[in-house]
Amino acid sequence: MVSGGGGNGDAGILVEAEQFEELGGWVIDQQFMDQMGSPFLLAHGLGVPVADAKTTVAFKKGGTYRVWVRTRNWVADWGAKGAPGRFEVMAGGRKLETMFGTEGAKWHWQDGGTVRIKKAKVPVVLHDLTGFEGRCDAVFFSRDPEFRPPNDEPAMKLWRKELLGLSDGPSDGGQYDMVVIGGGIAGTCASLNAARRGVKVALIQDRPVLGGNNSSEVRVWLDGETNFEPYPRIGNIVGELEPERRAHYGPENTAELYEDQRRIDLVRAEKNITLFLQYRANEVKTSGDLITEVIAQHTVTGERLKFTGKYFADCTGDGCIGYLAGADYDMTLEGHMGRCNLWNVADTGEPVFFPRCPWAVDLSDKPFPSGEKQLGGWYWESGFYYEPFEKSEYIRDLNFRAMYGAWDALKNARGMYPNHKLNWAAYISGKRESRRLLGEFILTKEDIVQGISYPDGCVPATWKIDLHMPDPAYDDGFAGDEFLSKAYYTDYTKPYWVPYRCLYSRNINNLFMAGRDISVTHEALGAVRVMRTCGMMGEVVGMAAAICKEHDTMPRGVYTDYFGRLKEMMRGEDTAKWIEKAGPNFAREAKVVVSSNYDQNKYPVGNINDGRFDTKANQQRWLSEAGDVSAYVTFSWSGQQTISAIRVVSGWFNGQRAGDAVRDFRLQYFDNGEWNDVAGSGIRNNVSVDLVKKFAAIRAEQVRLMITKSPGDISRIWEVEFYNPSREVKS
Repeated sequence: MVSGGGGNGDAGILVEAEQFEELGGWVIDQQFMDQMGSPFLLAHGLGVPVADAKTTVAFKKGGTYRVWVRTRNWVADWGAKGAPGRFEVMAGGRKLETMFGTEGAKWHWQDGGTVRIKKAKVPVVLHDLTGFEGRCDAVFFSRDPEFRPPNDEPAMKLWRKELLGLSDGPSDGGQYDMVVIGGGIAGTCASLNAARRGVKVALIQDRPVLGGNNSSEVRVWLDGETNFEPYPRIGNIVGELEPERRAHYGPENTAELYEDQRRIDLVRAEKNITLFLQYRANEVKTSGDLITEVIAQHTVTGERLKFTGKYFADCTGDGCIGYLAGADYDMTLEGHMGRCNLWNVADTGEPVFFPRCPWAVDLSDKPFPSGEKQLGGWYWESGFYYEPFEKSEYIRDLNFRAMYGAWDALKNARGMYPNHKLNWAAYISGKRESRRLLGEFILTKEDIVQGISYPDGCVPATWKIDLHMPDPAYDDGFAGDEFLSKAYYTDYTKPYWVPYRCLYSRNINNLFMAGRDISVTHEALGAVRVMRTCGMMGEVVGMAAAICKEHDTMPRGVYTDYFGRLKEMMRGEDTAKWIEKAGPNFAREAKVVVSSNYDQNKYPVGNINDGRFDTKANQQRWLSEAGDVSAYVTFSWSGQQTISAIRVVSGWFNGQRAGDAVRDFRLQYFDNGEWNDVAGSGIRNNVSVDLVKKFAAIRAEQVRLMITKSPGDISRIWEVEFYNPSREVKS
């Protein structure tokens, strides 16, 4: 419930739409809050009116109030006919006479007339009329009939703060070794790898889910390849984040495939990470060439928190933190890659009505990619020639106009797909390009194509140089507002190793970056922007942050003074050193029994614990039978062993590199006549040939490795080892 009064009790009551108690079918859109001043509610119904958003407002004084609603007619930018985003507001059971969302291209306060308030608690309702992207920022009840709320900054920000009773300064969000801003694949990988190496991390993400473009909100799949020699472990954490099943464009690309909650749980399980979902970082404090604080605002409550850190990682994709800190950056404005709002259609089995859309892009007599599998794919993309921040909402809305225009043309103008409906569309844009923060080295297309090798190469790029521009086959009549793209490819010898010097700012000394905002040119971005590659950048940044903490140095110091240490980490030699100190390998003394054998003579069970694991020697492995989808390896001793870590070396050597490790497995121990899972021992989507997993110590005479997923349903294991790291001697 919203409490009223504001200030001295006479100013009025401001109700932020994102704070409504029940959102109904409306969704919170925070993408443009830095430009327009606030998150807002969006009626994203794909042409079907969404359920009402509801809240209760407490009035300290009765009487007559003038009602103002901050909204806009989102198609007025194009001078389009009509107002698709129409909605009504009800207060105290009475519908206001004004229909909202019908006027003005810009965000403004639309006059809703007056309402008589008689009760202390009054229900307020947003009632969508169309399902066509109506939007509401806030509702204001004014006791002064002549007062008009401010609409420009900084006056509006100060006015909001006073009426909402927000504090003058931010509250303390904590002090950390590293503050990571942006919870996409890059930021999540950076946070996980740093935390597992003893770095205290704050991970700040402005959405309720992690994964960025690879989340249920945007639904772009992971691309790029991982785990190459000489750093075969780079990509392991990307593998942990990889969803179990892969989809592509179309109605089968459903939300649950992206496993949002599993990723959140994975991050929250790390004791060194504090996760802040739905906080948008939009203010930075600096001292000289260092960032000292980042301030973030909650996208629902408006609460502001300050995060103090020694190191910061800009994984926002847009270089937001670097920009605010004064970091050097570049941005291609003419002909940069645009953004998508993916969408798809589905067959319902019966006729489906879809209204005409005279306000949408008119495609009734225009060519465009059609066919059920082609609608809504990556090439429905816009924003190539617009400033990507100030025109951000315009670009997203152009994607909406193109989608609705295409569907109107197909169903109504051409009479196609009578039984299909618009099934899903992203309202969060999937971005490709904006700011690129400049590091000590700027990677170019020529570096990649010519295969110029640099000694600090650390992230393998395998995606073709893939640049998107408007497709000339479809841009006739849409100059400047193109919405269909074509990919232009340049190949090169893969992998190309991106230098570490691209991952830290050249003038903000404690700033890392990972993701599509790293130090590359516009052309080179085409090769490094895909998410597995971005995730590996995050993994390297996490390692570098651990070195920074260990040696009290800055990101550049890792390159100048400790790059050998970083290479050890990337090669996994820190694991080897750890094992040297971890005490005896209990597996060597165990009796081993397996669920099945592919060939007992060629790949005997004894290979599992014989101490040999040359990952170029396939004959040193054990293989399960083909189709053994629940393979197991049981280890037995004559007495109880204390175990708190397992090492699994698995996969096969293809003549160039080892890969195809067992994917999903967990450890179990036998107690009181039954097998029990060892807490914290489970692994999903493993891609590491040589993996060490620690867990809380158990004591048992029997343990077994349960393998539930492996490439080709054949488990291939070079070696399994067991340790108790509590015996480890600290260096």
